[in-house]
Amino acid sequence: MSAPYVLVLYYSRNGATRGMAQQIARGIELSGMEAKVRTVPAVSPNTEASEPDIPASGDAYCSIEDLKGCTGLALGSPTRFGNMAAPLKYFIDNTGSQWLSGDLIDKPAAVFTSTGSLHGGQETTLLSMMLPLMHHGMIMVGLPYSESRLMSTQSGGTPYGASHTAGSNSDQPLSEDEGALCLALGKRLAETANKLHQGA
Repeated sequence: MSAPYVLVLYYSRNGATRGMAQQIARGIELSGMEAKVRTVPAVSPNTEASEPDIPASGDAYCSIEDLKGCTGLALGSPTRFGNMAAPLKYFIDNTGSQWLSGDLIDKPAAVFTSTGSLHGGQETTLLSMMLPLMHHGMIMVGLPYSESRLMSTQSGGTPYGASHTAGSNSDQPLSEDEGALCLALGKRLAETANKLHQGA
């Protein structure tokens, strides 16, 4: 039996969401659990996967086995009109077999997003990513207000999950508050996954 791990699954076009994924993975590993970071390929205009099976650089593409075997899941996407990006939704839309099999039931999940502007739909995007995970029977993990940076952040950060304001050119780095909240979300997700795994 393989060691438990938390899957950090994301789509990133300009790198901002990938930066968040890396910080969340760091929080997971600081909690003593392995983080497996994966991405999804872009889709073509007719909404089919359009990239080669192995990316030229960056993180590996997520396999169904990566998803089935995870102990917890962090799901991240840039905002597209207040919703998750099409490539990530395409991947999720093709997990019907895992829904039928109940592979993700009672596993914890968290969500994260980046936007071009402060009011670019962060919270609606986070909520849009929660919906299919709840259909899968996952247990949602957010950020409680014991994380004091939720009250001090001047950019991203919500109780629904980690968020980041990347700017109109997607060139703004994670602020200190945003980075800390990503780290905190990763830690909380891993701690919850470990408790549920130990009690299984």
